[in-house]
Amino acid sequence: MPRLKVPDAPPALVEVGIVLYPECQTGMVLGITDLFHIAGRFAVDHGRAPVRVSHWRLQDGGGFARCFDSHPDQPGGNSPAVLITPGSLHKLLEAEEVAPYARWLLDRHAQGTVLASNCGGAFALAATGLLAGRPATTHWFFAEAFRERFPDVRMEADRMVVDDGDIITAGGLMAWTDLGLRIVERLLGPSVMMETARFLLIDPSGREQKNYASFAPRLTHGDEAILKVQHWLQGRGAGPVAVAEMAGEAGMEERTFQRRFKAATGMTPVEYVQHIRVGKARELLEFTRRTVDQIAWSVGYEDAAAFRKLFHRITGLSPQDYRQRFSAPTPLAEVA
Repeated sequence: MPRLKVPDAPPALVEVGIVLYPECQTGMVLGITDLFHIAGRFAVDHGRAPVRVSHWRLQDGGGFARCFDSHPDQPGGNSPAVLITPGSLHKLLEAEEVAPYARWLLDRHAQGTVLASNCGGAFALAATGLLAGRPATTHWFFAEAFRERFPDVRMEADRMVVDDGDIITAGGLMAWTDLGLRIVERLLGPSVMMETARFLLIDPSGREQKNYASFAPRLTHGDEAILKVQHWLQGRGAGPVAVAEMAGEAGMEERTFQRRFKAATGMTPVEYVQHIRVGKARELLEFTRRTVDQIAWSVGYEDAAAFRKLFHRITGLSPQDYRQRFSAPTPLAEVA
């Protein structure tokens, strides 16, 4: 008599966990939960298992537990394949506050979990020590604070997503869409990722943080002479200026001025002025109909080709592409 074949047990669902903490970005938590839910539907259409999404919270007595589970009927003992730490709209995680999260993330990583972060959540990943000597990104606005707290991490704030295998970091507040698609591609494949992106009307690739970042000069360095020059540069407009002229404004010998300026601002004087001029050009591209050549001239560049090259290096876009993406939707007026 033939033996009855016992059906194989269904495979465990791949699980993506999201780590919650006080004042974390609710929009990101709910949005990326929906993104994985949608991706799971497309996965089922392709004959694959959906994604299990869970939220994890620190318990009063210590330890972490699921406080949300998209598939509560599934066994709860397995660790998520990926754990994501979101950012916050209100504050960065302080060193003493982040300690229990860092310990748990470090333990999960040792068990094979891929760690990921969005925006300021990179501070929690860096607190584990796992990012030492490795590339990472965070919101461009927090990049300097990150470098000061974690100088051994290779901060690449221009990048929207840094996928370094076992650790993935994403940049600004809405970079969770890029992060989610990257995780979907890794877990469910490129076809499901593309279908998810199309459904959500998300550009699946090609974005960089420097497309969006405005110039935020360092002003809290404590060097009064350099700060005086910075204020002078902001007040004089976007035209060309010689390093010797800046040194004279600071009352310093030129070589001394260059050394102190770089130490205070993190940029050479020439780089600093370039960022000011490109910042003015961005404004003109957004709010006027001037040609690129006219804008180049108005911010002090007689060679429009050199201006285009510099603009692309700083923003990651050509002036024309920048205008197409960011120009004001209402009729534009010429700026006198």
